[in-house]
Amino acid sequence: MAKEKGRKLIAQNKKARHDYLIIDTYEAGLVLTGTEVKSLRQGRASLVDGFVQLDGGEAWLHNVHVPEYSQGTWTNHSARRKRKLLLHRAEIEKLWSKSQDTGHTIVPLAMYFKDGRAKIEIALAKGKKEYDKRQTLREKQDRREAERTMSAVRRSQRA
Repeated sequence: MAKEKGRKLIAQNKKARHDYLIIDTYEAGLVLTGTEVKSLRQGRASLVDGFVQLDGGEAWLHNVHVPEYSQGTWTNHSARRKRKLLLHRAEIEKLWSKSQDTGHTIVPLAMYFKDGRAKIEIALAKGKKEYDKRQTLREKQDRREAERTMSAVRRSQRA
């Protein structure tokens, strides 16, 4: 059997980048059961309500929905159970100290397979206010409009 290579995206939390200012990102492994892995290989997961909690020197992923495996039997997993994250001790300590600041939280950004192993990208983030969200959206629209104008100018110069 050939070993998987590269990165295969399972799920992405696009809303997190809108709702939070991303300060720092980390890649973590996941402790999963067999039916969870099979369900993830079918590309089924949702990170929308997920968050990471640190307790006892360990990182735990909460509220991430991995649906039950359709061919699973009594060994099936519960869809929203908490899952342990595999991080280095120094990373956990760094996350813990930074997350103690008010307004900081740890959110999942993406879940993927990297060389056949389930990984999750988590971020230390600070919640955005409503006006920050509008400002970010305005900047994005301005950048897109400027690119359109530049490409239109380039097309007219070639013709």
